[in-house]
Amino acid sequence: MDPQAQFCHNPDCPARGQTGLGNIRVHSRKERRYRCTTCGTTFAASTGTPFYRLHKDPAVFVCVVTLRAYGSPTQAVVAAFDWDERTVADGQDKAGGHAHAVPHHFLGTSPIARQHVQADAIDGKTAGGRCWLAMAIAVPYRLWLGGVVSPIRDLH
Repeated sequence: MDPQAQFCHNPDCPARGQTGLGNIRVHSRKERRYRCTTCGTTFAASTGTPFYRLHKDPAVFVCVVTLRAYGSPTQAVVAAFDWDERTVADGQDKAGGHAHAVPHHFLGTSPIARQHVQADAIDGKTAGGRCWLAMAIAVPYRLWLGGVVSPIRDLH
C-alpha cells in the first residue's frame, strides 16, 4: 500500500484530489483503508475505481466487463460466469461511469485545439431508408467529441 499515490476523495476536504502532499496515511492494512490527516476521513484503497464495493473476484469482473464491452450478450455472460443479470449490468454501469469520468479528470475543461480535430460521415442502409452518422474525434487525445445520426445528410 502506497499512501503517496493516493488522494483524499472527500468533496469537503481542502486537499481533495491532490497527491504527494503527505496527508494520506495507512489506516488499516488488513482492510486496505487510508486516512486523510487534513479532514480525518477514511476511505478504501479501491475508492474511485470500478472495484469499489465489489463482492466478486476482480479478475473475473474484468473478464465480464471486457466481454460486454466487445458485444457479448448479457445472457451469454450470465451463463458462462453464473452471475445474476443485474450484477452484470451493474458491473457494466460501474466500468462505464469510470471510463466516462477519467477523460474529464485528466482533460478537465482544457480547450481542444481545433486544428487537431477530424470529422467524418458514413452512411448505411436500413429498412426505413438511408441513415447518416457524422462523428468528430480529437486526434491528440483520441477523444470522441460527438456523433450525430440523421436520416438526411446536412452539409452545413
